[in-house]
Amino acid sequence: MKTRALLPILIFGIACLFSPANAQPVLFDFNGGPLHGPTPFDQTSHGITAHFTATGAGFSIQAANVLGFTPVDFSGYCIYPDSIYQADLLISFDHTLNGISIQYSPEEYATDSSCTMRLTAYLGASYVGTSTATIDPPGTWPTGLLSYSSGGAFDYVVIHYDQPPPTGGDYGPVFMADNLLVSPAPGPSIPEPATAAELAGLLVLGAAIIWRSQK
Repeated sequence: MKTRALLPILIFGIACLFSPANAQPVLFDFNGGPLHGPTPFDQTSHGITAHFTATGAGFSIQAANVLGFTPVDFSGYCIYPDSIYQADLLISFDHTLNGISIQYSPEEYATDSSCTMRLTAYLGASYVGTSTATIDPPGTWPTGLLSYSSGGAFDYVVIHYDQPPPTGGDYGPVFMADNLLVSPAPGPSIPEPATAAELAGLLVLGAAIIWRSQK
């Protein structure tokens, strides 16, 4: 290959270096089953594997209409509690994340208020942060969104039924879940800003040398 032909390649490399490198969100919708599969189980989507475990009696993958109706925005299969007693849903990932959200539907029957759900994020065994959510207006098996984002990476979350409806009513301390959405943190292959600047400088220098050698 002639050295002049390397110039467009170098220019293309510079352009790629400064193009957006953020990873796209990845959805786990549980529609691949296995239907009735209990925790622990794994789910893989777009190269990311999530490992689901639980406390208590755990959860399993069930049809979203298992109760004879489908919670708002749920579809196909979902995560369903395996008992009427409280249990935490634990999810670990083989890739670090900086954002996560999951739809949930608590067992509530026309209550005047809704429960509080909590998501706590860890990097390994180290605490990263936490967030809570409640549904307004409440209802019968209403649907809410529990989410968390962080400037720091995490790879493990605990989804916890934190507090019952403050006004009481007819409810159970359990929940269904669906449509887990995660935002992968940049991987080691994505240069840090200082490294990117250094690489860009080398590319420009190489292009200049090639150009001058052909004059």
